[in-house]
Amino acid sequence: MRRPLRLYALAVAAVLALPGASPPDPAPAAASVAAPPRLHVAGNRLVDRDGTAHRLLGVNRSGAEFACVQGRGIFDGPADDASVAAIAGWRANAVRVPLNEECWLGTANIDPRYGGAAYTSAIRDYVRRLTAHGLTPVLELHWSHGRYTGPSAGCADEHASCQKPMPDRRYSPAFWSSVAGTFKNTPEVVFDLFNEPYPDRAMPDAEQAWACWRDGGNCPGIGYEVAGMQTLVDAVRATGARNPVLVGGLAYANDLGRWTAYAPKDPVGNLAAAWHAYNFNACAAEGCWSRTLGPVADRVPLVAGEIGENTCAHAFADRVMRWLDGRGASYLGWTWNTWDCAAGPALIRDYAGTPTAYGAGLRDHLRRLHARA
Repeated sequence: MRRPLRLYALAVAAVLALPGASPPDPAPAAASVAAPPRLHVAGNRLVDRDGTAHRLLGVNRSGAEFACVQGRGIFDGPADDASVAAIAGWRANAVRVPLNEECWLGTANIDPRYGGAAYTSAIRDYVRRLTAHGLTPVLELHWSHGRYTGPSAGCADEHASCQKPMPDRRYSPAFWSSVAGTFKNTPEVVFDLFNEPYPDRAMPDAEQAWACWRDGGNCPGIGYEVAGMQTLVDAVRATGARNPVLVGGLAYANDLGRWTAYAPKDPVGNLAAAWHAYNFNACAAEGCWSRTLGPVADRVPLVAGEIGENTCAHAFADRVMRWLDGRGASYLGWTWNTWDCAAGPALIRDYAGTPTAYGAGLRDHLRRLHARA
């Protein structure tokens, strides 16, 4: 999600009235929980080893993309067993974990207490906690290297201290080679190649932007060499990893209009489309969803890696979930962090899982789906 950096510095708990929703539904002890399924793509569905369709339904856990590069630690808030159990208590089955490529690779600008081996070890431990609670980890490259000062720039810093329009050739392929090599024998893990591409803001021609998205190179308006989605798919598969791979479209992953025409080739056929949906996006109504997402969802699995709204309520998120339910698609709410919902969509007031008014919509919806299963 696009958000001002001040959110991270503040990280204040939301002060909202508790909704009169259902009572807490604690997750069972991790020892009694089945491991998450080993998923693969079959047509336009994610399925388990028995061929049963499986949707990723859960939350994002922001923090590992920014705390390390800001010299404040590795996570924002706890990443212990109790905090993971609270997520499972909402009847989530997946958690998307944003990452920082410089922290993972341990580049010279990162405090070694929070980068390199310390960072990768912390992420491996968190993945183990998630899977112990039956939660599918979705590992995602969120912040990357490269100086970009064009339209919608998040910062002028070349380092991975804000969102950039595209992955970079310098570090992103190495990041994915390392992440995929680390988790290729953990088939429960899903890879999300890049958070929210927006090369379309740097160049006015849509076809040119989609070509940059897929092929990378020296893209007009972007001041660093870009790693396209095909390069990143190739980096993952070169390790022998067969994990499912998610690929988001243009306009901060909100535009999938030409996704099928430009989709990278996956030699193992395990590719899905990623989409982000907020009430302030351009494509924020059912007509647009049916027109632009429908054809994609007919061909490959559709995973809404981020859904949310900045209203401190959940009317828009409810609409998105209903539409995605009708398509058998996946979705994960942004975000399991105790920020002020007026500054960014925050699902919780505390890490025990007390929801904000916005978060109550997702929590209650997930519980209803679980009760019907």
